[in-house]
Amino acid sequence: MSKKVFIEGAISPQFIADAITKHQRKMNIGAHNIFLGQVREDKVDGKKVSAIDFSCYEAMAEKKIAEIREDAFNKFDLICMHIYHSIGQVEAGQICIFVFVSTAHRPEVYEATEYIVNRVKKEVPLFGKEHFGEEAYQWKKNV
Repeated sequence: MSKKVFIEGAISPQFIADAITKHQRKMNIGAHNIFLGQVREDKVDGKKVSAIDFSCYEAMAEKKIAEIREDAFNKFDLICMHIYHSIGQVEAGQICIFVFVSTAHRPEVYEATEYIVNRVKKEVPLFGKEHFGEEAYQWKKNV
């Protein structure tokens, strides 16, 4: 897979805006759908999550993302589809996952986005360590 998937740190609003801008030149697209996942300031045992430190075995994770991408193109009539996920520390309130799906028509773009996001969350070996300030942390349970 030649597309860059993992981004060090938070996914910036400028990165997202640039991705949208690049797709305006593709005149066969009629619908875009974007999923943005943000680090929540959850409370766990009375402590607030201040950040999540994401890690993965990139070769294995990239292989799984390539499989999800191929399956999505086979299942839906997609024109474009991009998945980006943060690696490293992302503060509460910042974006950690960006899925961008484009199709010719509106109805399919919603179903495809949900399918892709759910598979990434369930199948890609990504790990998050929740931080609660300077020294306290725990491994995040994905839901």
